[in-house]
Amino acid sequence: MSAGSGYDEFRRGWPIVLAGMLGVGLGLSPLPFYTLGVIAPHLAKEFGWGMGQIFFGLTITTFAVIVGGPGAGYLAMRYGARKVALSSLVLLSLTFMSLALSSGSLTQYYLTWGLVSLLGAGTLPITWTRGVNAWFERRKGLALGLTLMGTGLFGIVAKPFTAWLVAGFGWRGAFVGLGLLPLLIALPVAWALFRNVDGDPNATGVKVPLSGMTVAEALRDRRFWTLMLAFVPISFALGGPIPNMEKILLQGGLEAAVVIKLTMFIGLSALLGRLIGGWLIDRFWAPGVALVILLLPGISLWLLAHGPLTPATAVVSIVLVGFAVGMEYDLMAFFVARYFGMKSYTPIYSLLYVCFALGAGIGPAAFGAAFDRTGSYDGVLMGSFVGLVLGALAFLTLGRYREFPPEPIR
Repeated sequence: MSAGSGYDEFRRGWPIVLAGMLGVGLGLSPLPFYTLGVIAPHLAKEFGWGMGQIFFGLTITTFAVIVGGPGAGYLAMRYGARKVALSSLVLLSLTFMSLALSSGSLTQYYLTWGLVSLLGAGTLPITWTRGVNAWFERRKGLALGLTLMGTGLFGIVAKPFTAWLVAGFGWRGAFVGLGLLPLLIALPVAWALFRNVDGDPNATGVKVPLSGMTVAEALRDRRFWTLMLAFVPISFALGGPIPNMEKILLQGGLEAAVVIKLTMFIGLSALLGRLIGGWLIDRFWAPGVALVILLLPGISLWLLAHGPLTPATAVVSIVLVGFAVGMEYDLMAFFVARYFGMKSYTPIYSLLYVCFALGAGIGPAAFGAAFDRTGSYDGVLMGSFVGLVLGALAFLTLGRYREFPPEPIR
C-alpha cells in the first residue's frame, strides 16, 4: 500500500500517525500508570487503604492485559482494528470514570481495575500500530516512533494535570476528568482519521488482502519464540528500575532535592529515543540497531549498581535507560511486520506484548522486593544487566527480513 517516497508516505499517512499517537497516549498503556500515584494519597486518606493495596490495582491491570491483549488482537483480526480501537476507547473511558464510584471496598476497586484493563485492551499499541504498519513501508520505523511518542507526551503532562484536577474537583473528579480524555480527544480524532487499516483499498478502490503468516505458522517459527523469550528479560530490565529510580539514586548517595530534578530526564529521553530509534531502524538492520540501543541501558544498570553516583553519572544513567524505554514497543511492532507480515499482525503482536507486559509488570515489584530483602538494589541491577544483554544478543539470530508475496484478490 505504501509505495513511493518517504515524503509521499507521510503526506498520505499522517492522519493514521496522528490518530495512533493520541490513541496510544490516552489509552490503557499510560493512563493509569502516570496518574494513580497522584490520586493514591487521597484514596489512602479517605478509605484507610495502604499504598500497596492501592497500587495492586496496577498489578491487576498488568495481568488482565495478559488475557485482554490477545483477545483484542483476535477481535482486531476478525472485525478490524478500527472497530476494536474505537469501541475500546469508549469502554476505557466509561470504566475509568467508574473508579470515581469507589466506596471503600477493595473488592469493588479491584474488579473495576480488571474491567478497565479487559475492556480497554483495544487501546494498546496492538491496534494502532497495525494501521501504521499497513500504511508505511519506507519510513515504517519513524512512523511507529512518532505514533508511540503519545505515551511520552502524555507522561510529561499527566501528573501536573491530575494534580490540578484533584485540587479543583477532588479525587473523584480527577477520575472522571481523566476518563473523559479518551472519549473527548482520542475518539473523535480516531473516528475521523483512523481509516483504511484492514485490508486497505488501493488506488482503484479494490480491497487488497494483507499478506504474511498465520498465527499457526508463526507459532511454528523459531523467530517467534526467540522474540518471546528475549522480550521478557528486556522488559524486566527496563521496566524495573524506573518506578524505583528515586530510591536507587538515593542509595547511590544523591540528595533528595537533586533526585527530584534528575528524574524528569526519563520522559524526555524516552521521546528522543523513539524518534532517533525509529529513524535508525528505517536505515539499518533493526536487530543490530536494537543491540546497540539496548546495550546503552546496560551501561546504566552497571553504573547504578556500582555507586557512589555523581549528578553527572546519574544523568547519564537516567538518559540511557529512558532512551531505550522509548524504543521497546517500536521494535516489537517493527519486528512483527518485517518477520511475520501483516496478515495476522494483531494476534501475533498481542502474544508478544503479553511477554513484554509480564516482564514489565513483575520488574518494579521484584526490584522493590530485592531492596526490602537486602537493603540494596545492586544484585537485581546486575541480574537485569545480564538478562538485558542476553535478550539483545538473541535479536541477532533473527536473520534477514522476510518478503511475503501478495495475497490473491478474491
